[in-house]
Amino acid sequence: MDASQLYQEIILDHNKKPRNWGKVEGCTHKSEGLNPLCGDHIWVTLKIAGDAIDSVAFEGQSCAICKASASMMTSAVKGKSVAEAETLVQEFRDMTTGKLDVGRDQHHLGRLTVFAGVKDLPVRVKCAILPWHTLHAALAREASASTEGDQDPIAG
Repeated sequence: MDASQLYQEIILDHNKKPRNWGKVEGCTHKSEGLNPLCGDHIWVTLKIAGDAIDSVAFEGQSCAICKASASMMTSAVKGKSVAEAETLVQEFRDMTTGKLDVGRDQHHLGRLTVFAGVKDLPVRVKCAILPWHTLHAALAREASASTEGDQDPIAG
């Protein structure tokens, strides 16, 4: 199976059966993410105990790429320290914007590398990054995140 087939299968699977869908009751951190150009609108809630992400969930209306990215993100960061989650946020952003070559550079992305090809689809980069941008905002206790203006992950 080639990379594009694997990408399509994983996107479809996580879109149909998103992991960690919903809200974390009694969350300690939350943020709202919006991609105004595409219409993706999600909320990420999490509970941090000590320095670890004890539970994390997302919900909202979004395209398949955004939903699959959020689903895989929540699975990847659950149980991780805040610092480990922030490392994944930065590496995912770098990978999808072409600053990180997953075949050459060291990283901690594991199965998330299935999104590496998104860098070749500029209109879809923000869809894939929005959940990560929203997680970063939640960890920083920021109420919202956007993919536009000074928060545009591609312009930076």
